[in-house]
Amino acid sequence: MDALILSCSTGGGHNACGKAVKEELELRGHNVVMMDPYDLVSSTLSALIGNVYIKMVQHSTGLFGFIYKLGSLYRKLPFKSPVYYVNKKPAQRLGEYIDKHNFDAVIMPHLFPAELITYLKKEGHKLPATYFIATDYVCIPFTEETNCDYYIIPHKNLSLDFIKRGISEDKLVPLGIPVSSCFDVPIDKLKAKKRLKLNTDIRYHLFASGSMGAGNMVNTFKSLSSYVESTDDEGLIVICGNNTKLYKKLKNLSGSDRVRIITTTNHMAEYISACESFITKPGGLSSTEGAVIGTKMLHYRPIPGCEEYNMHFFADKGLSVAINNDSQLISVLKTINQDKNTETIKDKESPDTGVINRNARVDVCDFIENNMTEQVNKH
Repeated sequence: MDALILSCSTGGGHNACGKAVKEELELRGHNVVMMDPYDLVSSTLSALIGNVYIKMVQHSTGLFGFIYKLGSLYRKLPFKSPVYYVNKKPAQRLGEYIDKHNFDAVIMPHLFPAELITYLKKEGHKLPATYFIATDYVCIPFTEETNCDYYIIPHKNLSLDFIKRGISEDKLVPLGIPVSSCFDVPIDKLKAKKRLKLNTDIRYHLFASGSMGAGNMVNTFKSLSSYVESTDDEGLIVICGNNTKLYKKLKNLSGSDRVRIITTTNHMAEYISACESFITKPGGLSSTEGAVIGTKMLHYRPIPGCEEYNMHFFADKGLSVAINNDSQLISVLKTINQDKNTETIKDKESPDTGVINRNARVDVCDFIENNMTEQVNKH
């Protein structure tokens, strides 16, 4: 099989999901190309789209929330969104690329490529099977104006949300959000600390805010630093993502040898496993990773919009604690410290009936393979 995975650099979760699927398909011997479709027009356009989004999320989450609400209002109108119409040129380039390379499947863990595919379908362009993978625990605005063959969603309980938005029920495939194979095998806490060269006598808390280092992390960092410094055996690890300004600012504020501050990392599974808690904004992918590992997850400072839905989903299922302010955050950490034998929050049910499907990556690729086989047999 020749598969094309289309994603964009507006948040690391989309790309991480795409890479997880790519990893699994290549393991099975398939040929996979993963790309940003806007690169087909120009790398400048691709970078512009990503940078505008990242800067807005890093510095003005309120503005992002306002735009998200506008999208929610716009979806009530009886015509296509501007997102759909501005994609004419990129869609044409994408159509030419697909024709040239003869792909058997197009997989999209991002809304924008799904809009491109929809434009091509409307123009009568012949396409292989198309799969949209939702990376949030809600049907985000404008999903309903896309026309993919299948919509892989995080959980069966979300089906109604997609159906009421106009997605046909027979297109919905509730298989979960694919995560990398590095999350497959549980890592012993002590082993994880040793791999990361952490002090094995310290009980660490992990504080992260996505690949972009979004939101106001500075004040929360001050509260967390003061807390761990007031204890005898607790520490803090902060992941700033691609936000180098934030990294430099926090490094200047930090003076404790029990505080580690890093930018991006390829060892997220080890860091989550090594820590007593995972304090994070509720991104769909990072939350899924945290739930798969089972470390106590504290959701804090959601980007307004889809991340608020993610936070409610996980909290309602008992997979996280929704944190409202720094005082509550410190209070929860003190509770964790007081009862060192507290069982971590994790999905107690089996993968096929539980809240989080730990086998989503494998199941999604099984579905794509089986569907391709059925299509071949029909012809």
